[in-house]
Amino acid sequence: MSIDDDLDAVFKALANRHRRLICDELKLRPLTTKQLCACLPELDRTTVMMHLRVLEEAGLVVAV
Repeated sequence: MSIDDDLDAVFKALANRHRRLICDELKLRPLTTKQLCACLPELDRTTVMMHLRVLEEAGLVVAV
């Protein structure tokens, strides 16, 4: 991947409001998927996991 591809992935990940909210929550403290779902009650667990995958692929979060 080139630097441009990496930047495209980051901007794509941050273009979504829910993913930005997830990043905001995770910068405060580590959270489980269940805890993230509680922060975003309008989304189901599968959707939260999809957003986490996009953030992880962009290098913005690390799953432990």
